[in-house]
Amino acid sequence: MHDAPSPPPPARPRRRGIYVLPNLFTTLGLFAGFYAIVAAGRGQFGPACVAVFASIITDGLDGRVARLTGTETDFGAEYDSLSDMVAFGIAPALLVYDWALQNLGKVGWMLAFVYAAAAALRLARFNTQPQVYGKKYFQGLPSPAAAALVTSAVWAGHTYGFPAWAGTPLALLVAVCGGGLMVSNFRYYSFKDVDLRGRIPFFAAVLIAIGIAIVFTDPPLVLLALFMTYAASGPILTLNRRRRLRQKRRAST
Repeated sequence: MHDAPSPPPPARPRRRGIYVLPNLFTTLGLFAGFYAIVAAGRGQFGPACVAVFASIITDGLDGRVARLTGTETDFGAEYDSLSDMVAFGIAPALLVYDWALQNLGKVGWMLAFVYAAAAALRLARFNTQPQVYGKKYFQGLPSPAAAALVTSAVWAGHTYGFPAWAGTPLALLVAVCGGGLMVSNFRYYSFKDVDLRGRIPFFAAVLIAIGIAIVFTDPPLVLLALFMTYAASGPILTLNRRRRLRQKRRAST
């Protein structure tokens, strides 16, 4: 009588890991956002603003790197969202509060919290709900753009020494408008259809170089004007589209 063959040893569970390169950029963005919070608490508003813009740059890189290298994962998406909450929600809220909103007392910290809550709601909606406007447009102001709007206002006010009668209304405006536009239904151009790997005309390259030079002539004011224009483009684009749709309906009837 032959012995029954022994069952094969159980397969070792496959070890799970994370991809280094895209998550490295995400970690850098998280670190920059955390540093912005610490620097703002110390009154170092210039370095804090630079740190927030560094987070915006790394946020644009981690997703592109993941797509180009085929390393997109659910872990990376969740990690990126949590990092964005710190860099584009908590950091700008505390930055604008420490700079000017604290002059309003309880109302100031409530407004800072409203901005942070709006950023959280904007990120949650982006992660869970389908994009009603497709990939070409965002629904609501993107949280990096809202953070850039608030941060550039603080940067300009700190650099040029805005007095309280000017700085506090500016902080109030960017915090309320930035938070409200994030949770709005206004459509914003996403720039996702721009092919960075494709060829561009020589004249376009010249315009890009001129644009970079203009930004570096006075980064705080130029960036403030740039992101205020982008924030206003959403309502203008949406209302103009609705007006054209009404005109078409009237013409058809």
